[in-house]
Amino acid sequence: DVMELVTQGVLRQEEGEGFSLSYLESELTGLEGISCRAMMGEYLLYCQGKLVGGIYDNRLLVKPTASAVRLLPDAPRELPYEGAKEMLLVRDPENRELLTELIQALYEELPAPKPKRAKKA
Repeated sequence: DVMELVTQGVLRQEEGEGFSLSYLESELTGLEGISCRAMMGEYLLYCQGKLVGGIYDNRLLVKPTASAVRLLPDAPRELPYEGAKEMLLVRDPENRELLTELIQALYEELPAPKPKRAKKA
């Protein structure tokens, strides 16, 4: 989970070098079901099993839902990686109130994850 990765130093960046995940632990305290999964050198951010965004090249990017656009009206749209869909850049991830409201709004707006199919033998 996010807290373990921060504790292990995996998600630490120096201040001034983009998004610092060392802040994530304190900023998301109080939100239930937050988890982070490493994926190809980046980190996917989940809220109660729903993918809400991720950490890409030291940038916190979230899915551009209607509520996210409303909460981040001036946020630039950026590609997390080549060939991906655009996402919204969270410029102020240290703003606990906004980040909490954003994650909750994303969770409420996004559909439930599709059930995984059983592997064929």
